[in-house]
Amino acid sequence: MAAYRILFLGDVVGKPGRAAIREGLPSLLDTHQPLFAVVNGENAAGGVGITPEIADEIFACGADAITLGNHAFNKREIAGYLDSGRPIARPANMPPGTPGKGIVTVKKEGIELAVMNVCGRVFMEPYDDPFREVDRLLKELVTEHRLIDFHAEATSEKMAMAYYVDGRASAIVGTHTHVQTADERILDGGTAAISDVGMTGPIRSVLGMDREIIVRKFLTGMSQRFEVANEPGVICGVAIDVQEDTGKAVGIQRIRFG
Repeated sequence: MAAYRILFLGDVVGKPGRAAIREGLPSLLDTHQPLFAVVNGENAAGGVGITPEIADEIFACGADAITLGNHAFNKREIAGYLDSGRPIARPANMPPGTPGKGIVTVKKEGIELAVMNVCGRVFMEPYDDPFREVDRLLKELVTEHRLIDFHAEATSEKMAMAYYVDGRASAIVGTHTHVQTADERILDGGTAAISDVGMTGPIRSVLGMDREIIVRKFLTGMSQRFEVANEPGVICGVAIDVQEDTGKAVGIQRIRFG
């Protein structure tokens, strides 16, 4: 049975993450031969948000779609870009009238992949119910090829969402916590799942931020101005194999490169 591959790369953090994408994504495309490459870029601009120029840079490196998260609008100039028709998805469970879309589609070789971005609510800013929003999005789709980026803090919420969409999505990948988890699996209904794919950014850091600043915050209890660590970047993500005729996942592999 013929299958294709989706490459999904975790949260790009600042300049080190962007450099890792420029230097590493072409090599990963060559090695893994994905039909689609999707990148979460919500921390790409100085660790919070994304700009149109950075989004264009990620696309130019080979990404077919970009997903965002709770920092989607930290850079105000991205608002117009989200309505430009480019395949970039901000959280779907935001109020009506918010610029952009929570779901985009990309098509290659006769396969149309729907890419969704949804934010969790546990330990996060207030968002609309992600479970009901996912229901709404899935019901509107014709294609069986569906990728969900669930941008959430709590592992419990991510696992619950994975079981909730099992059999209705090709894959659900967790983002936001920046630490790659070792629970990748294919659920009973044929949905590939992982709690967090990890980040694309400076590995000798605390979630991408300068480790000395973060340690000082914990030691003193005083507020600190966070800065992206000036360290080499590493790429974290997953490669997901999906059946062409059913949209069901048949494989998922963690990736750490660089």
